[in-house]
Amino acid sequence: MSVILGIDIGGSGIKGAPVDTATGKLVAERHRIPTPEGAQPDAVKDVVVELVQHFGHAGPVGITFPGIVQHGHTLSAANVDKDWIGLDADALFTEATGRDVTVINDADAAGLAEAKFGAGAGVSGEVLLLTFGTGIGSALIYNGVLVPNTEFGHLWLKGDKHAETWASDRAREHDDLNWKQWAKRVSKYLQYLEGLFSPDLFIIGGGVSKKADKWQPHVETTRTKLVPAALQNEAGIVGAAMMAGQRAQGQGG
Repeated sequence: MSVILGIDIGGSGIKGAPVDTATGKLVAERHRIPTPEGAQPDAVKDVVVELVQHFGHAGPVGITFPGIVQHGHTLSAANVDKDWIGLDADALFTEATGRDVTVINDADAAGLAEAKFGAGAGVSGEVLLLTFGTGIGSALIYNGVLVPNTEFGHLWLKGDKHAETWASDRAREHDDLNWKQWAKRVSKYLQYLEGLFSPDLFIIGGGVSKKADKWQPHVETTRTKLVPAALQNEAGIVGAAMMAGQRAQGQGG
């Protein structure tokens, strides 16, 4: 059993758990610590160190980040402190914890986990996970391989509509839409993505995945099957551990 610690950095909480990367199962109960006010790098780093110590974990660590991550550097910071922009987050966390740390975009982590162990398990071809929350996160997986940092929530739709400010869960709340009204917007967004990418499967994640019965009957796609995410709050933790495991195997081989 290859156990790797996965940590998911969110806007309100930072949570972690050791993951059996062969099965995608957590091998201990999740531990959650509130995200420090402002989410500055040094404050978040201290929470990560606390989580590593809490689990007594000695091996590799995978960490999600709510922004673009390229070669271990965090390149955007929509909901965290601007000091993250351009930061070598891999190095920051590796030095602080004394562990080999791999940082991955949070939606990418969720996509990896769902494609391997969740709603996309056994699905060949192109799987597109979309997380609807404060914004819209995206993860594009082809035959189990991640194409990172797609950021499809920032697409502009016909009529000058910015996807995530028009169709996110926050937009639903802000515009006081009922589920059917919101599903109509989501349908237009998904149909636009179908025209660009022709995915084999849409997986809908984020907080709305727990309420699929309210919106799923009203969402219409042109030809792509749509399912709610299965792993929900564990997806980021599992995907982060998977990515750290893949990196460790690559270094070992």
